[in-house]
Amino acid sequence: MLDIPASRAQDPRAQVYIVDHLKPGTTIERRVEVQNTSDETQKIEFYSGGASIENNAFTVPDGRTGNELSGWIRLETARMELDPGERRPVGVEIAVPRKASEGERYAAIWAQVTSAKERTGNVTQIHRVGIRVYLDIGPGGEPPTDFRIGALAAEPGIGKFPVVTAQVTNTGRRALDMTGTLTLSKAAVRAGPFKVTNGVTILPGETGQVRIDVNQDLPAGTWDVRAQLASGTVERTATGTIVLPVAAPMAVSTSAGPGLLPYAGGGIALLVLITVGGWYLVRRQRTRLA
Repeated sequence: MLDIPASRAQDPRAQVYIVDHLKPGTTIERRVEVQNTSDETQKIEFYSGGASIENNAFTVPDGRTGNELSGWIRLETARMELDPGERRPVGVEIAVPRKASEGERYAAIWAQVTSAKERTGNVTQIHRVGIRVYLDIGPGGEPPTDFRIGALAAEPGIGKFPVVTAQVTNTGRRALDMTGTLTLSKAAVRAGPFKVTNGVTILPGETGQVRIDVNQDLPAGTWDVRAQLASGTVERTATGTIVLPVAAPMAVSTSAGPGLLPYAGGGIALLVLITVGGWYLVRRQRTRLA
């Protein structure tokens, strides 16, 4: 069985990432499942690597560059071979040193496939997918997660569809991964929900811009807008009005309100998919050999 802590079972971030708060000297164990979704047998390598949050993005370096947190991570195996459609669990252990300092750290756990080098060339392709790790260290309870929605604005997008943006300030003490939706209504007509279209990760005390593409042809006129944004179980809402079509950047008068999604018990599986395409932390590397 692949699971997460029962206290985080309703946290959407914890269902796809390792998110936790630990005291120094604590060791935890997690399990992830790796599946070969290709039609060929794959030789897969596993390792942990460093990560950081830069310019409102969860950033991972090419190669196997590590950091303090990745050095605390031990994987049950470094490699395995999977037949087409086969899946197996991989154990993950995170051991926090007793003298670890307070603060949140970031890393990634990678599954990597390296393609065979072509006979007529000297290019090797490396495909990898990973699970993010957000680990906060410190005594006592977990630091709060919170954010504030500031100004909403609208601007012309690609083609005839507009884009609505929201300025989000992280007022808590843990990093945010912004998700959410936008809905528009006019009399009896309702459009959406339109999903957040950029993956914004915001450090405590910083502000980032959330972007939502309104990719639907809508009649001209004044529309009520409702932006419902979330990070994990914390949810906030902002409302206002927008005039369509949007010919130039415009501000949207708003009012904001709080919301909170409750935790519940239970366990939810975490899954790493080995694919040729991309997903969240997927990075594609091409190394040119001498």
